[in-house]
Formats: sequence, C-alpha cells, structure tokens
Amino acid sequence: MGKGTGSLHLHSQLRSVSEFATEIGVAAVLAVMAAVTPARAIDVNDKLSINGVAAAAVQCQEIDGAGGRDECRGGLSFQPEVSVNDEGDNSLFFKFGFGGDNGLNPVSPFALAPWAVDLEDDVKDLNGRGRDHVLSAWYRRRFHFAGDGTLAFTGGLIDSTDYLDDNAFANDEYAQFMNEALVNAPTAFLPSYDWGGVVELERGPWSARAVTMRVGANDDGNGYTFYGGQIAFTSTTALGEGTYRIVAAGTSDEFLDPTGANREGLRQFTVSADQELGKTFGVFVRLGRQNDAAAVTHSRLYSGGVNIKGGIWGRPDDNIGIGYARLKGGNGEVRESRVTEFYYRLVINEHWALTGDAQWLEDQIVGAPDIEGSIFSLRATKEF
Repeated sequence: MGKGTGSLHLHSQLRSVSEFATEIGVAAVLAVMAAVTPARAIDVNDKLSINGVAAAAVQCQEIDGAGGRDECRGGLSFQPEVSVNDEGDNSLFFKFGFGGDNGLNPVSPFALAPWAVDLEDDVKDLNGRGRDHVLSAWYRRRFHFAGDGTLAFTGGLIDSTDYLDDNAFANDEYAQFMNEALVNAPTAFLPSYDWGGVVELERGPWSARAVTMRVGANDDGNGYTFYGGQIAFTSTTALGEGTYRIVAAGTSDEFLDPTGANREGLRQFTVSADQELGKTFGVFVRLGRQNDAAAVTHSRLYSGGVNIKGGIWGRPDDNIGIGYARLKGGNGEVRESRVTEFYYRLVINEHWALTGDAQWLEDQIVGAPDIEGSIFSLRATKEF
C-alpha cells in the first residue's frame, strides 16, 4: 500500500470515528431533552403559561465533486417561551434561544442553509447588539370592533417572520422542511430578534399586517431600518381552507453594492399561498423577487410542494412533505440554486415527533464547476 493511499485510508477512518461520535452526541442530547424539558406546557395560572420547542438533528452530506467534503454533524435548538395573557387583549411574550453546535450550516458548500433553525452561533451577539439568548420580548394590545374585526399593536423585540410570509405547509423548520429555501423566501430578507413594532388588522377573511424594525447590523456591519407589509385572504371551500398572501418589504440604504463602494436599499415582493385539497392533500407555492442594486445572492424564487396526511396509510397524525425550490442568482457568484426536499414526520405522541429528511441540492457557479450533493437528516422535536 502506497503512502498516499494509507494516508487517505487513515483520514477516512478518522472521519468515520468523528461522524459516529457526532451521532452518539446527538443521541445523548436527545436523552437530555427528554429529561429536562417539560412533558407539556406549564399553565402557572389562567394568565401565565410556559411552553416552547426543542429539536436535535444529525445531518450527513454527500458532495459530488469539488466544493466540500462528506461528513456528518449534529445540532440542537431549544427555545422556551413565557406568555402572559389577559383574556387575549393584553399580552406579554418572551422567547429565549439556546443552541448546541451548528449542524452542517458552517461547513455546507451550498448557498442555502440546510437547517434553518437558530443554532449555537445564531443565538449569540444577536444582530451585533451584544445580546445573547433573549430572542423576543414584546407587549401586544388588541382592540375589538363590532362584528369580527380586531386591531392589534405590538412593540418590543420582535421577529418579522412571525407576521410576514407565513404558510401552512412550508414555514416551520422544527416540524416541516429544514432547508431555508422552503421555510421562508430567501429573497425576502426578513430580519428577526430586534426592536420594532407591528400593526395587525383582521376582519372576516381578510388580514393586513405592517412591520417596522431597527436592526443592529447586517452582514456588512451596518445598522438598518426594515419595513414590510402583508395582505392575506383566507377562503374555505369544498376543497378545504386556503390562504393567499402578498408581501412587500424594503430597507434603508445600508447594504453595500457588488463593488463595495456604495450603499443601497433592498426591495422585495413575495406571493405565498397554501391550499387544502380535501382531507388528505395540501399544496403550497411561493414566488419571490428582490432587486439587485445591493449585493444579493439570489434575485428570484420559485418554490412549491405537496403535503400528504397519513390517514391514507392508517397514521392520521403523520405527514409527508415534498418541496422544490429554484432560485435565480443575483449579482454574485451563484447563477442558480435548486433544492428538492422530502420528509416523513412520524408523530410519537402529542409532544414528540421524529422526522427523516432528504435534500438534493445544486448550486450553479459563475466561472466554476457546479456544486451538487445530498443531505440526509434525522430530526427529533419535542414541543411542550
């Protein structure tokens, strides 16, 4: 055996040991989750409750050709929440975030994160503010109109994804798709966990939301103002319930252009819709576009998919999700990205679920070979 072959074999063995250790570590984390998280939400009294979600996953990537290496990594996200409600009209809400490791996100060669949860690095120095672990803290006041209308005002540390670009079948990285392309529109640049305010108006099947935030720092290190709005219509027909949304958003001129010499603002427009098709099937679609005056990785998004409930095979609480996203490149090195994702969610009980997930990914790079590969994941989620 030659020296080069022996070195390669040793490297392969070491990597296998490392991957096995990662899997054992995640298994240990799952045991800790079971021990330390409550079995169900804690209702301290009729106004105060404590709940949240914990999830751990091991992900293994297989890269075809150059661009990255085959490896497995694990990650953990734990987000407890405290809610204080006065018959729904006055609400205080606090969300905290804790993470263990970062999964494949730091080492994935792809332009889109393979798991869109807040992991270890994501809950530290939030938006350059020097704040760790305190994600959201806000107060809401809701007013009722005659009939079925409501008007609500919210202020504090908020997450714009709680109000914009929601979707019944593709919006939950803990229970649905894992890749960020199928959780929210990457072209929508929706910020989280910073100071802002929200106005929500609901009347009958219509709703309107307006969000503004002051974000501490973007990837260029500049603070900026975000503003966005959404109009939605919900319809219930013989097919089932469907919601259709239009989202528009922009920012102040604090993002560097491709040359790095000028600052530009971001602008985007997104359509997000979901529709039940009877008791078993559901479909979703997202279409998004953002301008490319500033440096952006992707400028257009086309995505959609199918949700299948498990009643047809005797497991009514289980479901299958199949999604596809195609993103046109912006003004950087990515010409196009494609994501296909499949998952099966096995519900163990009202608090625990296991999800097997497979992603097939491709990035077409300007002036370089394409990056292709697959990611296989096992995710455990506990809601309480």
